[in-house]
Amino acid sequence: MILVVMKARARTFQGIGAGLAAVLAVLLWTPMPAWGGKRPGQVVKPLAGPRATALQATPIYVQPDRKSAKVDRLQMGREMVVVEKSGPWLRVYANTDIEELAHQKETPDFGGDETPPPISGWIEGRGIVVEGSPRGDLVLMGAASEEEALASDPRGPVNAARSAWLLYRRVVEMFPHSPLAPEARWRAADIEWQMEKADAATRPSAREAAPYLRDRMDEEELRKVIRDDPQSRWAALAAYDLIDNKLCGGWQGQEKCPEKESEAYEKYADDYPDGPKTAPALYQATYRQAVLADMYKAGGNGKKSADAREHARALAARLKDKFPQTDSSWRAAALVYKLEEGIPVYGIDLN
Repeated sequence: MILVVMKARARTFQGIGAGLAAVLAVLLWTPMPAWGGKRPGQVVKPLAGPRATALQATPIYVQPDRKSAKVDRLQMGREMVVVEKSGPWLRVYANTDIEELAHQKETPDFGGDETPPPISGWIEGRGIVVEGSPRGDLVLMGAASEEEALASDPRGPVNAARSAWLLYRRVVEMFPHSPLAPEARWRAADIEWQMEKADAATRPSAREAAPYLRDRMDEEELRKVIRDDPQSRWAALAAYDLIDNKLCGGWQGQEKCPEKESEAYEKYADDYPDGPKTAPALYQATYRQAVLADMYKAGGNGKKSADAREHARALAARLKDKFPQTDSSWRAAALVYKLEEGIPVYGIDLN
């Protein structure tokens, strides 16, 4: 999974699809059960017309004519509903006010309806993927993947991460039965998580040792991934992300931080013994045991230090046995070598 370069605050990206669907449900249609009564979290399908989304920034006009006045400009991946067609033109309802709807989770539920209604207008059908379009899921997945790759490039567009997030959501909502939907759901959840994580890292609380003193990322979307496909590759990836909320912001020399973190990573490896992140999790546990060996030694607790060194060796052996041709296994071997040679892993060598 490509690590997204965070270029906007995380809270900008929450609740958009659901918010638009909620408004349109009042204006345009009677709701139907989501996920066919099986999968939670999907936005209700409108009866007034199919969903659609744009693969590029698209002007929305008052009339089906480029010479008419422009109402607004739809960004890539934005959700819309097609209510009428006239030649190459589509009349749509769409939300363009991303900031207002994004803050729904943070806004107290009292005092009137603050949600702006969707706008209506005409757009050209070129570059528009409509619900049910042949290979539409593949097209949206490809476009989302491209935006995600651009988001990892420092020279990429500033809104690439947001566009990738929106497009992945559209795959899930517009093509819920596609074989690509589970991967798209995981990627959307991961991008949102990484953006919140980057945002939290800028807060004064980011260096607090106790995890509960830091701003925590919202776990809802990742937990949906695990709930919907509990034994899948995507569930294993989502569970690995969730460990972030259990980590200390800074150890500050406290033994309890690497102790708890090592437990979290080792438990993950036990829960997902063949997962795509099992090897990195075992390495992280190995590293923390090596750190504890140094911490205990500095604190004058020779027995605990020896136990931590032995624990680190056992974890490194587990990596070598099950994941021999991985960076994680090689890095763990280097850690064990340092322990055997008396080279500090944590702290300064005073020899």
